[in-house]
Amino acid sequence: MFEMIIRWYKRRFSDPHAVSLVAILLFGFITIYFFGHLIAPLLVAIVLSYLLEWPVNRLSKLGLPRLASVLVVVSAFIGLMLLALFGLIPTIWKQIASLLNDMPNMYTTFQMYIASLPDRFPDLADLQLIEVIMNNAQTKILGMGDTILRGSMASLLSIATLGVYLVLVPLLIFFLLKDKTELINMFSGILPQNRRLATKVWDEMHSQISNYIRGKVVEIVIVGVASYLVFFFFGLRYPLLLAVAVGFSVLIPYIGAVAVTVPVVLVALFQWGLGPQFYWLVIAYGIVQMLDGNVLVPVLFSEAVNLHPVAIIVAVLVFGGLWGFWGVFFAIPLATLVKAVWHALPSTDDNDKQNQSSYY
Repeated sequence: MFEMIIRWYKRRFSDPHAVSLVAILLFGFITIYFFGHLIAPLLVAIVLSYLLEWPVNRLSKLGLPRLASVLVVVSAFIGLMLLALFGLIPTIWKQIASLLNDMPNMYTTFQMYIASLPDRFPDLADLQLIEVIMNNAQTKILGMGDTILRGSMASLLSIATLGVYLVLVPLLIFFLLKDKTELINMFSGILPQNRRLATKVWDEMHSQISNYIRGKVVEIVIVGVASYLVFFFFGLRYPLLLAVAVGFSVLIPYIGAVAVTVPVVLVALFQWGLGPQFYWLVIAYGIVQMLDGNVLVPVLFSEAVNLHPVAIIVAVLVFGGLWGFWGVFFAIPLATLVKAVWHALPSTDDNDKQNQSSYY
């Protein structure tokens, strides 16, 4: 067993470039895992810089100087963020408060419906089981209230953190975009000299990460707007809140769509019951989800969707457990990175070819 591990190690890590690649990846993993909370504003700025690099390049190609392009794009981005902060967030907060106020009535309606099951289906419903379910539901709701209360008590700290982000992140974005070449050269100077494989993986992943971030933002906007139009057309309660939840659910492949469907269906069920309007809303919402999964995602992520669904779900679970939100957000690129690194490492065939070439 030990000899087999040694042979595998020699086969994969006989090249010093492979060792440098693994060392760079380990250093990045350790840095983000242990110090990610300290450099969180920098990580957010890097992600947003990837997103804003595309319009900056387009303006530069039109003849505008790089600095002027950066100033225009960053100013437009700050304006959009302020519009969202003072336009969308107050409305979403009002709908959250309205939902919390309606939850007791929803629970009462649900309790009355569950209590009527023994009379409506005497052969199928178990009264003791129903009581256990209702007691558990009541306990969960009370626990949810305590969680909301604790969250509101900690909101002052969140507001302070948000204020820091609102100041630091735009500044970091500006300097990352303006001094992009200088920063890349400075970072390359501290990397190992034997980094041929690392450069190969970086060249492959750089464009994929940029396209992924841009495509994911476009998907969030399209799915969110389409869902809002559907909810608004049918007169569903809390349309903006639910549409934002549906939009951000695309961050978690497969799992997010299933999780966000539950509150949408429950709100519609409590509002209309099992009536025609409920079924039409569910059909329209299902069409939005179907178009997202079968049309929008293949168009935006033609390279990433080559990963098997099981690999994507495992990547979401693993990287989400390691890095939380950012692990979930970058689950697909990270899975692609693992695949690219595995293919980049030397194999037995590569070593044989190198030995044959050196022999001749």
